[in-house]
Amino acid sequence: MDVNLLNEPWLPFRTRDGAIVHRPPNVMADPEIIDLALPRADFQGAAYQFLIGLLQTALPPEDQGAWLDRFLEPPGVGELDAAFSPFVAAFELDGEGPRFMQDLDPLEDVKEATVSGLLIDAPGANGIKNNTDFFVKRGRVKAMCEDCAALALFTMQINAPAGGAGIRVGLRGGGPLTTLVLPESTDASLWSRLWRNVVTPRALARSGQSWQPPRADDDSLFPWMAPTRVSDRKGTEALPENMHPLHPYWSMPRRFRLLFEDESCVCDLCGRDTARSVGRIRARKQGINYDGPWLHPLTPYRRDPKKPNEPPLSTKGQPGGLGYQHWSNLVLQDADGSGALPALAVQDYVSRKVQAVDEERRAGEEIAALLKHARLWAFGYDMDNMKPRGWFGVEMPLVAVPPAQQEQLRAWVQHYTDLARQIAWMVRTQIKQAWFDRPAEAKGDMSHLDLAFYDATQGAFFGVLQGFQETLAAADGPPCLPSEVAERWYRTLRREAMALFEEQALSGALEAVDLKRATAAWRQLQGFLAGRSKGSKGSKAIREFAETGGFRLTAAPAATEESVS
Repeated sequence: MDVNLLNEPWLPFRTRDGAIVHRPPNVMADPEIIDLALPRADFQGAAYQFLIGLLQTALPPEDQGAWLDRFLEPPGVGELDAAFSPFVAAFELDGEGPRFMQDLDPLEDVKEATVSGLLIDAPGANGIKNNTDFFVKRGRVKAMCEDCAALALFTMQINAPAGGAGIRVGLRGGGPLTTLVLPESTDASLWSRLWRNVVTPRALARSGQSWQPPRADDDSLFPWMAPTRVSDRKGTEALPENMHPLHPYWSMPRRFRLLFEDESCVCDLCGRDTARSVGRIRARKQGINYDGPWLHPLTPYRRDPKKPNEPPLSTKGQPGGLGYQHWSNLVLQDADGSGALPALAVQDYVSRKVQAVDEERRAGEEIAALLKHARLWAFGYDMDNMKPRGWFGVEMPLVAVPPAQQEQLRAWVQHYTDLARQIAWMVRTQIKQAWFDRPAEAKGDMSHLDLAFYDATQGAFFGVLQGFQETLAAADGPPCLPSEVAERWYRTLRREAMALFEEQALSGALEAVDLKRATAAWRQLQGFLAGRSKGSKGSKAIREFAETGGFRLTAAPAATEESVS
């Protein structure tokens, strides 16, 4: 029985009244559908990318005006069906012909493996052999329903990590970060979530590429529609100029075949009863070898300004996750300074889309406000080479300002986050001074202290960010921040720094605390935060921050100034 991913009701959606329904992709245009509802976080992120890629391929807006028309008046389910129908042949999951995201060769001479090999967090052969599958146990996934198998396959192909000799990594590199623009309202329609991340074909085409109307039989777009470009020798690399501009949405570095069984079972991932299942797969090395300056539209990158001829590197997941200290690099382009290249979809939104709305105000509709208040969703695996250390997803406010003001916004954000970094470093340093007799020789990872400080101050930063946006929006000439914005940020950092020090330096049994060391460290931190530490570069930065911010470094309230002695 053939399963087509454009026609079958294989994706779980959440309705406005909280119900979960399985429908084909065209239901994304239904205003009663507000989200996807996948059983795993990585599947949820992949399903968003699948639907965005589908819209980008089948319904690309000609220009920003056409994009805005679709945003305000979404297509009907029937219109989406008509747009998807030319691509049906490329989305067959099973059958004798080409199969979605699978090798055209049946790979019948390859030894079969368990379907859990499609899951990035499943233990590999070495993990099982060496009994190191402590957290993710072997044998937990023995069978999947067709729906979960399709999404596991897609998730692996778009995130494929390093896997050893001949096992190709994904187009974005292993463990890529994905950033999407979401509406501020949590009950907004799924259409408004997806369409915000769709760009024009002109924005997608890179140097050396030419835009051609996408076709289902084009293997430079859908590589599974032709024999695999086997990468067993040099000169077989897949370069951007040789592929369709839409190819990054449908990249396929791994060679797989799903083996379907007409046996009922309970899916080990979603828990549903299924009449047909996938328990085994075939896999072969030497899939597509991506090389060259690839840029995925949904992933942020960084280039080295000192090495302009080297291709940019995708931003990866980090052990500590993401916080406001990473915000500017994910939102504001700075190719010649820090080298930050936000995802194309994010750049397009904060620059072109918001600007287009401002230029095309429509009578009686709050279009500008609708677009300017949005959220940034960043997610991905934190990988240690081929080993996943964890999955993270975070949402942050996304403020949009005109392109001419983005340099000023970045400068302010950098100035404020630099102060936070200086204070986070000093808090960690003084906690070590309180803990250890010889802190310079102390071993161990102390990064959790920095993360705790950033977590405690994140809400305040996003409040400041809103102040930045309001100031820039109201400015007629050169913008100037109100002094209360800077002072409020400094006071928050100072308060949370002292709170974290007192919590950590005095934790544990009283007899285990060296009060003399703790008191000395407390005084050092107080002097630093007050800008009084002589010869301290960080303390000088605090004095300069107060001077440029237009406020005085006066004593904090007595409740936060009590001595630990």
